[in-house]
Amino acid sequence: MPHPAADLASVDVFSPDAYESGIPHASFALLRDAAPVHRHPDPQLPEGFWAVTRHADVVAVSRNPELFSSYERLSTLGEADGELLDTQRLMMLNMDPPEHSRLRALVNRGFTPRTTLTLESKVEAACERIVDAAVAQGEGDFVTLCSAELPLVVIADLMGVPQEHRHRLFHWSNRLVGGDDVDLGGGTEDGQAAQMEMFQYADELGARKRACPVDDIVSKLVRPDRDGNELTALEFDLFFMLLAVAGNETTRNAISGGMLALVRHPEQWERLKADPEGLAGTAADEIVRWVSPVNAFRRTAMRDTELGGQKIAAGDKVVVYYSSANHDESVFADPYTFDIGRDPNPMLGFGGGGPHFCLGRHLAKLELEIMFRTLARKIDRVEPTGPARRMRSNFLNGIKDMPVRIIPA
Repeated sequence: MPHPAADLASVDVFSPDAYESGIPHASFALLRDAAPVHRHPDPQLPEGFWAVTRHADVVAVSRNPELFSSYERLSTLGEADGELLDTQRLMMLNMDPPEHSRLRALVNRGFTPRTTLTLESKVEAACERIVDAAVAQGEGDFVTLCSAELPLVVIADLMGVPQEHRHRLFHWSNRLVGGDDVDLGGGTEDGQAAQMEMFQYADELGARKRACPVDDIVSKLVRPDRDGNELTALEFDLFFMLLAVAGNETTRNAISGGMLALVRHPEQWERLKADPEGLAGTAADEIVRWVSPVNAFRRTAMRDTELGGQKIAAGDKVVVYYSSANHDESVFADPYTFDIGRDPNPMLGFGGGGPHFCLGRHLAKLELEIMFRTLARKIDRVEPTGPARRMRSNFLNGIKDMPVRIIPA
């Protein structure tokens, strides 16, 4: 069905305001149907950028790093120049192979499926403790009671950060990614101050682990591997920041958004309560698809190419929208139906494959599975006592707070 050009001209999926009441599904559906690779206005670039909204095209961009670069103009959505660009390029998220491959091979040592399995009992113990405390309190903000606490406990454990310091990670990461939201960040300068505080902390942590290594990821990362390769102090600081933000914000938002979806779809909550062991795995995938904790990443075209029938020039900004790809009607049956038993579920919540496929996906999925299994076992239902407030962000689909009453099983 053809759409008038006026419809497309009014679409805005870039402004953080477009996400304050949730993912702008109507705009994305229009783009997927009428202009899946769409020249979209950009407040910082007169020529705009290409908004990529279909599943197949998002995968194609993700799996071709030599054509669509993370390094050239970074992978985050805004524009960076000068010293900021140079520093951010040292972060794994903003690298292309072969530099990315070298760093990824080093940090992979801490993220094997076996390492994840050794954390399982710790995640289970943390979930028991967190949910019991939430039930005992009975009422409050679900984000603070349940969602934020689990990834903080796990990351602190993983990185060898003392548990009494874990809330520092929470405040630093909020300030780093919440620059567009007045409740979370104080703008660019505050974000840079948080980055410096985090670097200083990581520096001291790395130095301690080099001097007295123990059995945690940080000790593995700051020691040479069998070939003598190791992370430099700056590479470690940047990786610590990446892990603290990526492993904290995304899982927290998936837990909050997942619980909100279960509150709004009570028949799915009843299904989960009836069979938490059997359904927690597929529920975790469906929650990541539904919530799409990371909304989008940016790439830069390195040479003239074609995507989705559009000619893209070298140097063009290309933004891939995972939240749109995860609701692509050509891939998902009834994409706007929340179905915790959905199978198959080729969602792109951990990226579209390629070198930047989410490093911590096994751990994130484990956390979600165990948290929702524990909630379904211990809780009869969660009742909202006020509206959930969303983050003002075009990058993360997050919930700031979600007032609830928790009714025990």
